[in-house]
Amino acid sequence: MRWIALPLICAAVAGAAATAATARSDATPLLVATTGTTPPLATGIADPLFLGAQATTAYALAKSAGATYARFVVSWASIAPKTLPVSGFDPTDPTSPYYDWSSLDASVSAAHAVGITPILDIVSPPSWAYSVPPGAWTGGSPKIADLRAFATAIATHYDGLGPAPASHVFSVWNEPNYNKNLFPQSASYYRAMVNAVADAVHGVDPSNLVVAGELAPFRHTPSGRDRNHAIPPLNFMRNMLCLSTTTPVHRTCTAQAKFDVWAHHPYSNTGPYGKAKSPGGVELGDLPKMNKLLQTAERLGAISSARPVQFWVTEIGWSSKPPNSNGVPMLLEARWLAESMYQIWKSGATVATWFSLEDRPPIGPLQSGLYFRSPSLATAQAKPLLTPFRFPLVAYLQPHGAVFIWGRDATDDKQNVTIQQQTRAGRSWQTVATITSNNYGIFQATLSLGAKSAYSLRASVPGLGYSRPFSLTVPRNESMDVTPFPRG
Repeated sequence: MRWIALPLICAAVAGAAATAATARSDATPLLVATTGTTPPLATGIADPLFLGAQATTAYALAKSAGATYARFVVSWASIAPKTLPVSGFDPTDPTSPYYDWSSLDASVSAAHAVGITPILDIVSPPSWAYSVPPGAWTGGSPKIADLRAFATAIATHYDGLGPAPASHVFSVWNEPNYNKNLFPQSASYYRAMVNAVADAVHGVDPSNLVVAGELAPFRHTPSGRDRNHAIPPLNFMRNMLCLSTTTPVHRTCTAQAKFDVWAHHPYSNTGPYGKAKSPGGVELGDLPKMNKLLQTAERLGAISSARPVQFWVTEIGWSSKPPNSNGVPMLLEARWLAESMYQIWKSGATVATWFSLEDRPPIGPLQSGLYFRSPSLATAQAKPLLTPFRFPLVAYLQPHGAVFIWGRDATDDKQNVTIQQQTRAGRSWQTVATITSNNYGIFQATLSLGAKSAYSLRASVPGLGYSRPFSLTVPRNESMDVTPFPRG
């Protein structure tokens, strides 16, 4: 689910010399800083376009935006036979003539052609593979044995040993704490689903990654006319991992969950630092709580993985205004996007995934694309959001005129990042510092610039150009209350 209102949903060497236009007008030497070791931050884009007729263009645009990952749902039902064959069908064998991998193969091949890693999110069983069939307001639940068999088939098909391209990241369901996606809403049943997929894909290749969670951000309680129901993500997570609500946390059962990555969708109603208003919710500002619980679960032995468990964000975004008349004003959202990347990184997540690449049709609420909608994706116009996705920069005024700077360049490598300062809108930019980024492209430093709140800063890296300017003045609407995907 994209978080519209639920009732509406059925990164010490000086840099290159500054140009004359940006050179400092005084003899003050440039400040120089070097970024030490930090956690990484990779970026991804979630969009169904990666499975459509314009997939090749979509992947090219995602690559040019600096994305490493592309996430999309894989409909099990679109690959498997519509009815269960009476004989001759081994659901664990991807070479069965009853399986059709052609559409997914085309997408995965296009991803590999530009060096993007697909996140294959398994959803939507065929009718014969439901344990509980879907209803008008409910998504049903799959048979565990059939899910395990399909996971074996898809992991084998994409093991890189046959004609199909290799793919090694498999996610289990989308927002299972939401009744439209999984019903009954059982965290223990979801654990069984995750374990079935993990046993299958790790059995094919132990290096495969299994992603669990992908949870909706907050609680929603059904009403008379609105039967949608979402369990608070921290509640669902605790129940799945058998963790108590007490302090200190202890195990409430001996069952382990088998996964390598925990993912979340921290859509926020009040911007990049917004926190959930209801207990158990996890918006962007609550990510440290979820990461702390994840680390506790790993320490207590609630998770079985051959590697340290990672924390990813696999959906985040807001509809922009324009084109959505009730969306986030475009320039504010550009600031929010950069701040979201910083918030995700400092919360311990190592992947940040934006929804989406291109706006959906104008009659709907999903207008969060990095590009405006166009009849052809090849001619789509980039929004101001594209630059902070590719080259996020935040700058926060500190006491005595110091400025804390954080950013990431999409080269994912050591670079000399030039920092420039503008004292007032319309005035020339002056080069004030260089910061050497680390091997992940992360750069950060607190610089004594004698800055004032009216100042703005920007960064530049060879080959990337400039980041968007970041004002030291916090906008009055920085924490505006807005549904991520309102009706336009």
